Amino acid sequence: SEKLLLYDTVQSELEEKIRRLEEDRHSIDITSELWNDELQSRKKRKDPFSPDKKKPVVAMATLGPHRVKTELFELIPLAPVKLEKHLHSARSEEGRLYYDGEWYIRGQTICIDKKDECPTSAVITTINHDEVWFKRPDGSKSKLYISQLQKGKYSIKHS
Repeated sequence: SEKLLLYDTVQSELEEKIRRLEEDRHSIDITSELWNDELQSRKKRKDPFSPDKKKPVVAMATLGPHRVKTELFELIPLAPVKLEKHLHSARSEEGRLYYDGEWYIRGQTICIDKKDECPTSAVITTINHDEVWFKRPDGSKSKLYISQLQKGKYSIKHS
């Protein structure tokens, strides 16, 4: 009889909680509009890297408006700007090198090719986030920067 009494008590408490939750669910319609408004206001926040962001004004208040332009152009070099493009895909990931669709790992023999030089055989000894160390057959060690592979200064392939 004590078990039945306890069971009935727990059941009635659960039913009461369910009833309150149902009431809250029906009354949430009023507050859901506030919730939706808050979510929309969060979405409307501006990206700090947005191009619409105003750039800071450089202080040149002591110069007249005509002098600012001429002196500004005198400071800017007119030499052509060299844009460095990545011709090849190369990156390191978890101690492995991904280069032009191929994966390379430590201990692999590779062929290193530099323009206007004979290809060289080598064994990869270490792969870091920005460089690849290798050992030549004569025992000498060297490194290649991943940026050099990206720019096409060097190329590698499996031997």
